[in-house]
Amino acid sequence: MSRLRATVDFVKGQDTATLLPLLLPGLDGPELRALAECCAFSHAALLVFPPDAAALHTALADCGLVVDVPPAPSVVVRERLALRHRRCAAELDVGILRPGVRCRDGVRRMVEVFALAVPPGSDLAELAAHERERQHEAHVAFELEAPDPLVLRGLCAAFGRYGAAPDGGGYNPHENGTVFYFTAPAEAKTAHRRVELYVPGDHRDILAGHLDAHRARQPAETLLRLLTGAWTTQALAAFARLEVADAMDAERGVGVAELACAVGAFEPGLATLLRYLTMLGVVREDRDGFRLTDTGILLRADAEGSMRSLALMYGGPFYESFAGLDHTVRTGQVAFERRFGENHFDHFARDPELADLFDRSMAAGSRMFDPLPAHPVLTAAADGATVADIAGGNGELLGRILSAHPRLRGLLLERPHTVEAARQLLGAAGHAGRCTFLAGDFADVPAGADVYVLSRVLHDWDDDRCREILRHCARAMSPAADLLVVERVLPADGSPSLATAWDLHMMCNVGGRERRADHYARLFTEAGLTLVGHSPLPLDGSVLHVRGAGAAG
Repeated sequence: MSRLRATVDFVKGQDTATLLPLLLPGLDGPELRALAECCAFSHAALLVFPPDAAALHTALADCGLVVDVPPAPSVVVRERLALRHRRCAAELDVGILRPGVRCRDGVRRMVEVFALAVPPGSDLAELAAHERERQHEAHVAFELEAPDPLVLRGLCAAFGRYGAAPDGGGYNPHENGTVFYFTAPAEAKTAHRRVELYVPGDHRDILAGHLDAHRARQPAETLLRLLTGAWTTQALAAFARLEVADAMDAERGVGVAELACAVGAFEPGLATLLRYLTMLGVVREDRDGFRLTDTGILLRADAEGSMRSLALMYGGPFYESFAGLDHTVRTGQVAFERRFGENHFDHFARDPELADLFDRSMAAGSRMFDPLPAHPVLTAAADGATVADIAGGNGELLGRILSAHPRLRGLLLERPHTVEAARQLLGAAGHAGRCTFLAGDFADVPAGADVYVLSRVLHDWDDDRCREILRHCARAMSPAADLLVVERVLPADGSPSLATAWDLHMMCNVGGRERRADHYARLFTEAGLTLVGHSPLPLDGSVLHVRGAGAAG
């Protein structure tokens, strides 16, 4: 009660221009005025542990705080408590209340109360005692007046210049707001050691850099988050496998009981899963239940650009084989083959359901292809020119090209069982009359096409096999033909890229690899081809334009 009352008095007695230099010693003059114009002191916060909801409301009323709405879930504080005390976040039902107070300068501000009920005898008593002593969640908060990304970056930089260090944060989908936490410098002249910067809207792009800086100061927390990455993979896979997303939408919340009934799930278990996915931003909880976010919608089977099949693949066969990564690193042998007794192509071909899942998972990354139909090689192709997609899967890419260029014809070379899937997909799109389907292997690359496409093929193989595949293409290509190679290219400067992750995946599961552009250039040269140029695609992809060695000009 005394801490709550002290927090109320603190809020009533402060304003933005007075509080900022107390927290950031040395801040004054024009920069103080600039910061005070960009953000405003909005509240002070504390974490309390009442035995029950009635006791909480009594304490609030005794301090003159009126609350007429139920607590909203606190995603950020719940996750911080879970990490600090090695507890499951689903066990920590932390709520937020924000009663207002009239301050001495006439402005109405808030006292932010985080509440976690700890009844007598609860196993949370030790956690509560620790938090009462350390006051980890007590903080003062400023709100950005206008959620401009440039201003936000400038504010974060200014806080850092005056000694405030990044101390976590998060995006709360319940409120559609992003929180940046800082630790005040040791010289700060206030008892509050933590500072919050609250920004309306989703600013997770800027938050990512802030959290990286925080984790660099918290190695144990960083490692713990990395170690639990497998839980995220399986949570997403379970969500997809149970078809929960298909029973939800983004327009209305659905209660857990209704969802459990719809998908045949154990209600308490489903509630735990949904709370975890809320923390990841896959679903959002409101008063009516849970609804899908834009990210979660991609796990619906009928969503445009659905990635459900990827969730099932990465949480299924490839998840199992990744357990043998150490074997691959130690011996050079493919972990997938050790786990399943054969390479992944043969394994999937043997099981029609797995083969279909693999083809759909390949198509699920099709956003990479969005700009490809506008490639100059395709836009300049003559009327009636033929585009040959070698190992073209279920025809997703070829279909996009034919839709964008009705004057072109298509040819798809694939394994027999996949050719039939492509025939159905391209037929449904109305392209069957302009497309030839050829069952075969790389040795069967047909001559006579004007443009050849190898999309996400070469990364499946070692250099010797790549040279062999490219030589088949080179023999089939006329001097005027072009080859477009779509791959994730490793950055030459070592900068972060999905290609680096896929390099590990290809090594473990396929026996292939991703490569740098200069590595591909050497392979092309050794196969009698020349790299003309390359350009970026979405999802860290690239398209490499290749011609015959004598026709590169």
